[in-house]
Amino acid sequence: MKKVLALLLAASLAVGMTACSVSTTNQPSNSTTSEKTSSTSTVSETSETSETSTTGETGTVANKDKPLVWFNRQPSNSSTGELDMNALSFNDSTYYVGFDANQGAELQGTMVKEYIEKNIDTIDRNGDGIIGYVLAIGDIGHNDSIARTRGVRKALGTGLEKDGAIVSDPVGINTDGTSTAVQDGSIEVNGKTYVVRELASQEMKNSAGATWDAATAGNAIGTWASSFGDQIDVIASNNDGMGMSMFNAWSKDNKVPTFGYDANNDAVAAIAEGYGGTISQHADVQAYLTLRVLRNGLDGVDIDTGIGTPDEAGNVLSDDVYVYNEDERSYYALNVAVTADNYQDFTDSTKVYEPVSNQLDAASHPEKTVWLDIYNASDNFLSSTYQPLLQKYDDLLNLKVDYIGGDGQTESNITNRLGNPSQYDAFAINMVKTDNAASYTALLSQ
Repeated sequence: MKKVLALLLAASLAVGMTACSVSTTNQPSNSTTSEKTSSTSTVSETSETSETSTTGETGTVANKDKPLVWFNRQPSNSSTGELDMNALSFNDSTYYVGFDANQGAELQGTMVKEYIEKNIDTIDRNGDGIIGYVLAIGDIGHNDSIARTRGVRKALGTGLEKDGAIVSDPVGINTDGTSTAVQDGSIEVNGKTYVVRELASQEMKNSAGATWDAATAGNAIGTWASSFGDQIDVIASNNDGMGMSMFNAWSKDNKVPTFGYDANNDAVAAIAEGYGGTISQHADVQAYLTLRVLRNGLDGVDIDTGIGTPDEAGNVLSDDVYVYNEDERSYYALNVAVTADNYQDFTDSTKVYEPVSNQLDAASHPEKTVWLDIYNASDNFLSSTYQPLLQKYDDLLNLKVDYIGGDGQTESNITNRLGNPSQYDAFAINMVKTDNAASYTALLSQ
């Protein structure tokens, strides 16, 4: 009996020591714990991702660390234009892609001025010696709109400076030249001096709050024409959507040259019918850069790959079509004036740019998923030019892109559809308002 009890006691002690040994073994160093957790997490997340994504890797990187590109609307203060560097440097793979707004604005203004000078004998419709123009302003708080308004006023001598910059405010009605937002300019041609006057300008915002509104511009030109008719010699617009609305509503029939911006297909074609001209912001280069920057971030390669430095497929951009500002973490496409002299070269605005049209190898650059929004699904330039180009480049760069169309009015209409960012590998964001970058980064930081 004593022997039995001794054996039972020994067995009990052995079990206790084994339990202690197991417990101790399951309390490793922090690094070991991290490795085990990471391994488990990766398996779990990869399994989950396989149901929602073809990448097999989504979720292994925190949303706040995934590549992010702001495009078309640069994060900035809508009142001062000051860049939002917190948004532009959200992480190491965050950049902005747009175009050189000031360079394009100057081109547009110069294009209008040169047209007036070239056609001075016929452009003054009522012969009063005043070249009167009206201006359609897209969004008074948008940097691009501000730049284009300033560009026209600078070129025509109608701009007034305040705090070192040309005033970009709408004038309302200014047929008598007394507005405090602009001044009368002048142009001398063949020894004769003509007054240049901004007769009227307004922000084209509809009743629902959407800006850059083409229908509003069409209504505005009808109102202006009925008020001061043949005093209008030229029409300038911050974009082609508004410009074409005014052209079709009135200026085409009345043979009044109209100038826009974006080089949309319909605007380029309309040059043959009297549309004065437009500006190509190299949407083909912009669309490529938007997705290329994401591709490079996803691949973990130098950001200049396939941009200033050729990739293995031979894709590369020359320095005459874009610039990179390192301090602003921003890529800017350069602009080209499109006029009666060269418009036939721009008839297809959705053609990819030849130097960056080569397919990437899927083995070296496997498919990744991207969430991308267009702030206004009805915007003519973004919907008819930019998105079709993006859809061509996403194939070339092996990116599976979910395209989200906003209403152009409220940020929440877009952000509400970014409810599960973990299912995406990267993000391309086109804000409704340039001030609202934090609405998106807050979602990615959760």
